[in-house]
Amino acid sequence: MNDVQQLIQLLTTVAIVLVVIILVLIVAYFIIRTKNSEKEKQKEMINNLNVNSKNTSKKSENPQKNKSYNINSVFDFMDFEKVEDNMIVQKSGRYLMVIECQGVNYDLMSDMERTSVEQGFIEFLNTLKYEIQIYIQTRTVNLEQSIQTYKLKFRDIEEKYNVLEEKYNQMKESNEYSESELQKAYMELVRQKNKYEYTKDIIADTERSNLNSNVLHKKYYIIISYYEDEVNTQNYSKSEIQSMVFSELYTRARSITRTLSRCEVNTKILDSDGLIELLYMAYNRDDADLFSEKKAMSSGFEELYSTAPDVLDKKMQLLDKQIEEKAVEIANQAINEARSDKELMLKIRQENAENLVYDFAENLLTENETYLGTDIAEDAKAKVRRKKKETQEGGTKDEPKAKKTRGRKPVSKQS
Repeated sequence: MNDVQQLIQLLTTVAIVLVVIILVLIVAYFIIRTKNSEKEKQKEMINNLNVNSKNTSKKSENPQKNKSYNINSVFDFMDFEKVEDNMIVQKSGRYLMVIECQGVNYDLMSDMERTSVEQGFIEFLNTLKYEIQIYIQTRTVNLEQSIQTYKLKFRDIEEKYNVLEEKYNQMKESNEYSESELQKAYMELVRQKNKYEYTKDIIADTERSNLNSNVLHKKYYIIISYYEDEVNTQNYSKSEIQSMVFSELYTRARSITRTLSRCEVNTKILDSDGLIELLYMAYNRDDADLFSEKKAMSSGFEELYSTAPDVLDKKMQLLDKQIEEKAVEIANQAINEARSDKELMLKIRQENAENLVYDFAENLLTENETYLGTDIAEDAKAKVRRKKKETQEGGTKDEPKAKKTRGRKPVSKQS
């Protein structure tokens, strides 16, 4: 009976184990199946993305092959088309004329002058029947043109000074002129010399001021606009429309200059060259100080825009400058150390000068011993060594004596 029960228990445990194993296998099957399905979906998505990217790349390759870039494509983002007849012509059919104004030092005026300026400005605002824009441009002071003018004048002054100096020297050497004539020629030479030195100093000071990039000044502009739509363009050509626009803008500019003159503001209508300079400064703020608008136009540039240098190039230039400065610093330090070593050697040589003299004398006697004779040479060398010893002992004996006399106290007499 007991054996039957044990057999039944064994069979039940085996059955339970088999059921558990079957359940585990079923769960593992479903897990593997879900993972395979997810992998298949990911592969399909990757394939679809690759196909789409290939299609887009093929589509994008065609316009790049057909599209051509030229130098003038930079004007696509500029808001103007050309400068002509003292006007800026924009792409939208808008024409601009610019008036340059000089500022008024309002703080230094009296109360009456301030009142008249304010009244004139109120009249200026009341007379406006059209839109205007006020534009302020900050520039660094560029004195290059003034320096060139000074140098041309300095050349004439220098030539005249050289001629007068040569003439005075000839008069002085010829001995054919009186004292008064020589004095008159000398005074004229001195005046010309003073003028020469004064002009030279002015040019040097102006060049130093021109190197300072922190000196800034502001320029004030009033911009007047006019549109083609305001003109009846049906029966007129392009040139006729442009001349009509010019006359209208010039009339408006003249009325503004007259009303601003009551405010004691000096104005000037910019011509085509002035407009080009204004636009050049606006689009080339960094390079305008180094390469001015007149140089650019005289060099054959027709564009008013220049690309900025690469950032890596700028970093390379700065790095080269730092390397050069560090190299100069190290070289100067090495030179100073070499000088100090040389000075130390000189000091040691000066301190041992007497010993070197006696040693050199003894060497001379040794070299010429055959000519002098052995007895005379040995006697002379002994005397040289004796003198050397006396000088050394004399120097060492004097020092303690000096120290003793310094430390000795005076003895007072007792009564």
